[in-house]
Amino acid sequence: METIMSFSSVGWHPARQFLLALLIALSPLAAADTAVTGNHWVATWTASPQPRWNGDFALPTKTPFHFWDQTLRQVVRVSVGGKQVRVELSNKYGSHPLYIGAAHLALAGDGAQTLAGSDQQLTFSGEKSPRIAAGATLLSDPVVLPVEALQRLSVSLYLPEPTPPETFHWDGRQTAYIAAGNQVKAPDLKVQSTTDTRVFLSGVLVNTAAPGKVVVAFGDSITDGNGATLDADHRWPDYLAARLAPQNIAVVNAGISGARLLDNGMGENALARFQRDVLAQPGVESAIVLMGINDIGWPGSALAPQKSLPTAQQLIALYRQLIARAHLHGVRILGATLTPFAGALQESPVHGYYSADKEKLRQQVNRWIRESGEFDAVVDFDQVVRDPQQPRRIRAEYDSGDHLHPGDAGNRAMADAIAIDALIAR
Repeated sequence: METIMSFSSVGWHPARQFLLALLIALSPLAAADTAVTGNHWVATWTASPQPRWNGDFALPTKTPFHFWDQTLRQVVRVSVGGKQVRVELSNKYGSHPLYIGAAHLALAGDGAQTLAGSDQQLTFSGEKSPRIAAGATLLSDPVVLPVEALQRLSVSLYLPEPTPPETFHWDGRQTAYIAAGNQVKAPDLKVQSTTDTRVFLSGVLVNTAAPGKVVVAFGDSITDGNGATLDADHRWPDYLAARLAPQNIAVVNAGISGARLLDNGMGENALARFQRDVLAQPGVESAIVLMGINDIGWPGSALAPQKSLPTAQQLIALYRQLIARAHLHGVRILGATLTPFAGALQESPVHGYYSADKEKLRQQVNRWIRESGEFDAVVDFDQVVRDPQQPRRIRAEYDSGDHLHPGDAGNRAMADAIAIDALIAR
């Protein structure tokens, strides 16, 4: 297996620490001089924002009622690296302005730790303590911080006021740390509690020495990584990012667990967020669309007990809208077949997710994806993960255990099946 070395993986050598400290000391000058790294800002990590739902929904939010005089530290793994970094914070679904008392960026160590000498204060249009208007996002000023491909970063936010997490990303698959008071500078956070959601943090950009390209994985919980090991970066977009990083191609994950093509619910419907989560990503070259299984599985289940099953024509019409919008922006768009789901979630509160009629609809949709020729290319995830003896089911070795979401091995197989030439126009 290919290994990509980083500061965190090979140890924090004193010479490297001195070099990093020198670069940080020169940060204001270097940030203004684009000749240091070129001027090629690309998205290297995302978490698509969602509105927090009410307590009557079938799934818990996994967030506190609010943050108050607390530090929230979140860890992300970038796909491609660079010498400068910008961080995006989102108050997209906030009902009031979001006050950030302080924000810091550092190279991540183990757990809630950061690496010595790497801590940087973030400013936003020069402001150290910005307010983000309701419905808005804010992009930090560039900071000089040498980041290698597949390196982990730590973003710490101090929230001094009572702050409900109205904008979050439910299925973060990465432990976030909550501590009392303002500890944004602390190299080793004194942790009060943890969560595996993303809160307010929606993107990371890097300035690369040469022009980079971005692949956006646009999907639901199978893309978001539900079923993959927590804190391990074992979603299929993570494995794809490891394949593409040596070619300076970023992969960002715009999956939302529970996402649907046609309806809102756990996040907005596909058309409502396609511009923001895909087309607006700096450097976007192509998108892989794996979405539709929730449109099929939710109706009649505990998630949408009164909802009727859509038709194949309704789902296909939505795919065609995504294709048209991508092509208007010169973005390649790949269609991924819907993966098997017989027996899905039977032993969970979300019973009734699978039926013979729903399987028939999945087959109709997959036939159109494979045979219509309307997507620029097809990624046949169904063929990759299905059991050859029981094609309505995921192969046992690829199943996370709920018969819907692939586990780590399944995610790796999905990523390995994607043809690089289909993603990037040469």
